[in-house]
Amino acid sequence: MHAAPTAANNTFPKRVTLAIHDQRLQAALDHASGGFVAKRQAQVDALPEFEALRERARTVKEHVLSNLDGYLERYEAEVVRQGGHVHWAATAEEAQQIILGICKAAGAKTITKGKSMVSEEIGLNDALEAAGYEVMETDLGEYIIQLAKEPPSHIIVPAVHKTRAQVADLFDTHHRPLGYTRHLTEVSEMVNEARQVLRGHYFAADVGITGGNFLVAETGSSIIVTNEGNGDLTQTLARVHIVTSGIERVVPTLDDATTFLRLLARSATGQETETYTTVSTGPRRPGDLDGPQEYHVVLVDNGRSKMLGGAFREMLRCIRCGACLNHCPVYTSIGGHAYGWVYPGPMGSVLTPLINGIDKAYDLPNACTLNGRCQTVCPVKIPLPGLLREIRRQQFESGLTPTPVRWALQAWAWLARRAGLYHALMGIALPVMHRLGRRRGGMRWLPLAGGWTGTRDLPAPQGSTFQQAWKARQGARR
Repeated sequence: MHAAPTAANNTFPKRVTLAIHDQRLQAALDHASGGFVAKRQAQVDALPEFEALRERARTVKEHVLSNLDGYLERYEAEVVRQGGHVHWAATAEEAQQIILGICKAAGAKTITKGKSMVSEEIGLNDALEAAGYEVMETDLGEYIIQLAKEPPSHIIVPAVHKTRAQVADLFDTHHRPLGYTRHLTEVSEMVNEARQVLRGHYFAADVGITGGNFLVAETGSSIIVTNEGNGDLTQTLARVHIVTSGIERVVPTLDDATTFLRLLARSATGQETETYTTVSTGPRRPGDLDGPQEYHVVLVDNGRSKMLGGAFREMLRCIRCGACLNHCPVYTSIGGHAYGWVYPGPMGSVLTPLINGIDKAYDLPNACTLNGRCQTVCPVKIPLPGLLREIRRQQFESGLTPTPVRWALQAWAWLARRAGLYHALMGIALPVMHRLGRRRGGMRWLPLAGGWTGTRDLPAPQGSTFQQAWKARQGARR
């Protein structure tokens, strides 16, 4: 059986070091990160009801999670009534075997794929290729990283880590044998060439596999959003359409789906809406001009049920918009590959330990600065910093925290519980650090903080504690 990918253990610091010193990667991240933030903010400012939509989306998701079994059963019944098939996969390996079985029964040889993070999560491409199938990614970003033999580095923009020159070189290498001999320099030219290369694969495909942004219980429909139209061609031209989705993606009604659609593009890419929003309900019916002959939905659990009944239930509200990545100072400094698995950034720092085990990805939740930007921009108000702290707590209680860090945390906790002693020590330390810092323009070295001061100065404290400054301010007002 072909195993699903898991996060590599104890390699995060090495990957971070490589990422920080990769000049091409840093150039690509600098080019992309600011645009996402500015475009999102412009869309939020232009929509007065944005915060109300966020609250409604949070409420709908909580309602669904409280009644998930009922909505999934209703969704399954509607899919079957519309002529489709629903398959339940408890693990990534089960999902692989189900999809391999569908492809074998269909006599498939070639498979096209739309963008799907669940298919990345279960290691689907490797499993299909190992079984002898020709698999072609049709999303431009996914196609680029398939040529590069790399995993996605962003859940919305898989090739965000690639510069234009790198993509041009990839196309030179892989398209030249197909008769495309001109070296391209413009993005529009690269997009057009990729479309020409992919066009034949759509018509040749026996099976088309897409994700499912939302599953609608009242109609048995799956909804995908794209900016290229590749998802439509993938699911309508192949004889068999397979939807891969997590069990948490179900929503009660089409009206509820529109709430999330109004949030998704604005949060993800700073667009008012996606270019294509496609609703699929079952296989082709008599009189339909296109559509698949078979329609299958593979619902993947892979640890989600465990999350549902525990402290991390709120993570299941995630709609995979990527806003937390775009606003995270850690992600925008190191990119997605440093995280070691398919889900990077703040949401990945929660999901990767939960799916693969908190002992398999120790560094991810501990790399977060807990600045809170991810929670501020999350369209469904997931308290990501709180979830990351909870994973840290569980790691500490499980004995996974390195001994020096454990001792330091225990010493800090001991001191923080003794307010008098804490304030006395801070009253001595802060003025000294203030004087040293002001003289040197910042703290250029600090004991036990070499990881920080090795690359940047630590700003000098103001010279008094917060309590002292507060009392002085209150006294000045009287």
